[in-house]
Amino acid sequence: MQTPAPRSAISLLLALAAALLLTLPARAVVVRGTVTTPLGTPLGNARIQLIQGRRVVAFTFTLMDGTYELRSGLPGRFVLLTSASPFTPSIGDAFCGGRTAIVTRNLVLEYATVTPQLATTSTAIPTPIQQVPAAITLIPAQSLETQINLLNDLRQAPGTNAIQTGQAGGPISLYLRGGSPDANKILIDGIPATNIGGPFDFTPLATTALTGPEIYRGANSALQGTGAEASIVSLATTRSNFLHPTLDYTGDAGNLHTYRNEAILSGTFKRLDYQAAFSRLNTSNALPRDQFHLITSTANIGYTIFTNTTARFTLRNADSAAGLPQAHDLYGISASGKQSDQDLYSGITVENVLAGNWHNLARYGVSRKREQEQQFDRTGNATINGILVPHVTYGNVVILRGANGYSATGQAAFLSPTLDNVHNRDELYYQTDYTFPYRISALFSFHYEDERGRLYNPTTGFNQQAQRTNFQYTLQLQGDLHHRIFYSFGGAIERNHLYGTAGTPRLGLTYVPVLPGHRAFHGTSLRANIATGVQEPTLEDQFTSLDTLLAQTANQSAIATYNIHPIAAQRSRTFDVAVDQNILNQKLILKAGYFHNQFSHQLERLAPNGLEQYFNIPANIALQVPAASLNSLAYRTQGLELELQYQPLTHLFLRAGYTYLASLVEQSFTSDNVSPAFNPDLPGIPIGALSPIVGNRPFNRPPSTGFFAAQYTASRFSAAIKGALASRSDDSTFQLHNDRNGGNTLLLPNQNLDFGYAKLDLNLLFSATRHVTAFTQLDNLLSQQHIGPIGYPGLPFTIRAGLKIRIGGN
Repeated sequence: MQTPAPRSAISLLLALAAALLLTLPARAVVVRGTVTTPLGTPLGNARIQLIQGRRVVAFTFTLMDGTYELRSGLPGRFVLLTSASPFTPSIGDAFCGGRTAIVTRNLVLEYATVTPQLATTSTAIPTPIQQVPAAITLIPAQSLETQINLLNDLRQAPGTNAIQTGQAGGPISLYLRGGSPDANKILIDGIPATNIGGPFDFTPLATTALTGPEIYRGANSALQGTGAEASIVSLATTRSNFLHPTLDYTGDAGNLHTYRNEAILSGTFKRLDYQAAFSRLNTSNALPRDQFHLITSTANIGYTIFTNTTARFTLRNADSAAGLPQAHDLYGISASGKQSDQDLYSGITVENVLAGNWHNLARYGVSRKREQEQQFDRTGNATINGILVPHVTYGNVVILRGANGYSATGQAAFLSPTLDNVHNRDELYYQTDYTFPYRISALFSFHYEDERGRLYNPTTGFNQQAQRTNFQYTLQLQGDLHHRIFYSFGGAIERNHLYGTAGTPRLGLTYVPVLPGHRAFHGTSLRANIATGVQEPTLEDQFTSLDTLLAQTANQSAIATYNIHPIAAQRSRTFDVAVDQNILNQKLILKAGYFHNQFSHQLERLAPNGLEQYFNIPANIALQVPAASLNSLAYRTQGLELELQYQPLTHLFLRAGYTYLASLVEQSFTSDNVSPAFNPDLPGIPIGALSPIVGNRPFNRPPSTGFFAAQYTASRFSAAIKGALASRSDDSTFQLHNDRNGGNTLLLPNQNLDFGYAKLDLNLLFSATRHVTAFTQLDNLLSQQHIGPIGYPGLPFTIRAGLKIRIGGN
């Protein structure tokens, strides 16, 4: 008979086995985090579901401190579905998790209201928009479903004035709160996309695989460095959440020989998510010699290296070509020319979250931009600005009428650009941010840029190149007190290749005296934000700076004699205060604000008479110097912004806004301010032929702009009508000494020269099946063509219709 093991030995073996099991890693993915309201208050009893594919693999409810924890023995790709009354259910971004992974996901639930969710341009940390002190507009991606570019939706935000010079393919410039188009920082997948020195044309930017833009109104060079002098517009390529390969095809056609095709392939495979897109747009426009085509290719590929570490590659490439009919109404005929653009933006980003509260990001990005302009039909000679210019073409005799009631009759010489410009940039960006107890977050970032550019004019032989190396260090702190007071402050030190070292502080505060609720007028938020911005000179400004030109014309000694300094940074200071007020049950919200912007040390071109007038440079020296760049322009803008959002029914959303802008040129040394031009047919009226006169408004800044939108959305049908409105604005015909006799008969007074307009657009979508959607887009229902600058007729009424077809997916 076998003797049984002693009880003490069995107990010891069981204890050793238990200890071994407890030390083995858990064979389950663990998801934990905190659920809060938009104001950061912990939300208890919220339901959290862990979704894999079409099934719920785990669910739980948050504790009273808002924390939760979910476990699943299945590895793979998950999403979180969160719900709690009276908030809108939230579907989070997809993530990968292994059996031993610990994933942290903090969630924010929004009220069942018309306000959007997270913003990142203000602080580089995703923050509920109710906590952000700055003025930000988030345009949803759904608004772009039937659009071919961003022009219509850029006008659907307070403080914006988007201008297209000409028809499709003509340059699209953005004026924000009265700032110049060069003063906006444009980011595509986090990569700076502007030309060197700030200019950016939205025309080659298609909506293919593009999320809705996030528009930050105000300076923020503390975070984004040079270029964020007036605003930031952040754009991103969409990413895939489909579990299976999916092909989305869109094809449409319309009047003016317009057609467009788009294909997007996307899906996921284990730790990999991928998306690739291609589109082509062709149109003839409504003017002769004005055909336009745009080819866009994009890619967005992400890979989960570890549970909380991801790598992502993005690419957006655009190739476009457009006719250059010039100012058709001024010439009476179309010029024969061509503009081509090749733009590429690409980057690799590695991102890691450690212990749920330490976030690190490193990105290497590149932008490659090239633009060529060429005019073909130049015959004959002309005298322009007192100089005999060969091979010039004149337009027909025209009667040009301005919105201010003045008119001019004559023939103008074509202003024929010929150029080949290159703007290349490589950047390295590193960011680390840590969330301390009591909801205090600190951020540090380092930004390095290597910029290389070339300006080449084959006609004149001008060919110069430049290289710049810039560094920036940023430190920022944000947090809240008792979920009522939210603060964000920081600053940057930037070392710029041209203008040296610049500091850019920023401070923002939000105070919530009345918490949001479903009772009338419950929900009041007060915001204040003050910031500074800097802008580096463009390549053209660098090559034409006054000290450079004096040295090139063998007048080096004049630099010290007349106290001439190299060009410096353009600077801005912006301040705004606002109130967001819930009026009715979180369904009717009013936003009202005041802003005041000061733009100083702005660059402008000085003619010889300006050098004599303001620097006492003798005429024999001044006449040797071409138009020179100098930081002598200053102007201010201030105004009021109003926005009303109303959701009277579940399926109906109404939105409207109005901006009043008061802008004033305070200082300018241009020739127009030394000796204004005069039209002999309009005696006694001084005209700023090339630039505004001190005391007047800057060009292209209408005092009043507005927008409205009505969106109806049902399960299978949606419709939206949108409107953009603008009052008259100051401008110039720019025809200085450019009529048939080299005179000024084609100049018109600046005040209220450009027409106001009311542009109405309509789109309809109908889902015939789960995989087929029919749509139509009708633009400019009133067929108003005086929408752009004087002389450039806009597109008349246009219509496109087509199908969206989805193959595969889930």
